[in-house]
Amino acid sequence: MKLTVSVDRMRLFARHGVSGQERRTGNLFEVSLTVSCPGAIEGAEADDLAHTVSYADLTELIRSEMSVPSQLIEHVAWRIARRVVADFPAVDAGSVTVSKLTPPCGAEMAAASVTLRWP
Repeated sequence: MKLTVSVDRMRLFARHGVSGQERRTGNLFEVSLTVSCPGAIEGAEADDLAHTVSYADLTELIRSEMSVPSQLIEHVAWRIARRVVADFPAVDAGSVTVSKLTPPCGAEMAAASVTLRWP
């Protein structure tokens, strides 16, 4: 068995973008993060958070990284993934998607997104 822990479509206001105007006015973003933690099965069996990854901790990590302005959402995704790997050594794989909900590109769409998967 393999257990994953996810934060799905967390919505935040942030100041990411290539143009200075995007970084000044900000935009709405959604972040989804899924991590695989082999020890989480033990946590599920024992009903013990000590054996898994807390989605509350993942939420705070996302909030922290989203508060740092970047030009590229690719860079934001990379920073989130890097922090997960550094802060949660029990995590062996994962994926993060960062979506800009109203990208300034003159086309109607639900969002512009990037996804980073590891390993």
